[in-house]
Amino acid sequence: MKQFFADFSKLIKFRLTFVVVFSASIAFLIGSKQHGTINWLNWLILIAGGFLVTGAANCFNELIEKDLDKLMTRTKDRPMPAGRMTNGQGLVSGLLMGMLGTWLLGKLNIETGLLSVFSILLYAFAYTPLKQKSPIAVFVGAIPGALPPLIGYLAAMGDFKDFTDADYQIAVILFFIQFVWQFPHFWSIAWVLDDDYKKAGFRLLPTTRRDKASAAFVLFSALLLIPVSLLPNFYGFGGYFIGGASLLAGLYFAWLSFRLFRNLELADARKVMFFSFFYLPLVQLVLLFDFIAK
Repeated sequence: MKQFFADFSKLIKFRLTFVVVFSASIAFLIGSKQHGTINWLNWLILIAGGFLVTGAANCFNELIEKDLDKLMTRTKDRPMPAGRMTNGQGLVSGLLMGMLGTWLLGKLNIETGLLSVFSILLYAFAYTPLKQKSPIAVFVGAIPGALPPLIGYLAAMGDFKDFTDADYQIAVILFFIQFVWQFPHFWSIAWVLDDDYKKAGFRLLPTTRRDKASAAFVLFSALLLIPVSLLPNFYGFGGYFIGGASLLAGLYFAWLSFRLFRNLELADARKVMFFSFFYLPLVQLVLLFDFIAK
């Protein structure tokens, strides 16, 4: 039983799935707070549906990359490449999770269900095969990666009877913050894991190499994140707390990225990567607290 849960965790990439569900649930609470009430049952449905849909996308990703995962130290112990799960079992698991998760999200509203299907298709069948072909895969993957806060916010709107211009602005801004964040996040991961990725032929760094130009892309994306993260203040639904937290976190993120650009050292890439894990939940939580404090 312990091995089963360990394999299931690896199959659905539990930590990644948790981040996705966290982003969606925070956006749901922000959307609900914007309209004054929180439907906690719908929040639980969103968490369950988001967990299943994300798990399904990750399952299809691993099914497609099974033979490549065998080549990399980081992934060779996943259940399918390690031989503890067959392709058929992986396919059935992904289909069941995807259908059940989409059904649950569709109960919240049809747009949420459709976006979840789009996210699965784009992640599994566009981003996954592109990883071996071109660094543009990171851009393609950033789209489904940024959909969770948009899905979460739309889920809070129910049947859209009360959807306003402010709702559109908030939903789109939540999407763009997570979209831009993914570039320094994934490129720093690609820098750290480049040797392992090369075993499978993955080309995820902007120039496919650990060079000055790739580091410049990391730095530029981290700098771009600063004004994007301040959009809540620009559009008037963010207060001093989110503005200050976004600015300070963004400047530190950019500083770490500048050190990578200056030194081109693996240790600096790791610092960018680890801070990226901290940055997103910090900004999202502070934005939520900003809404609660109103």
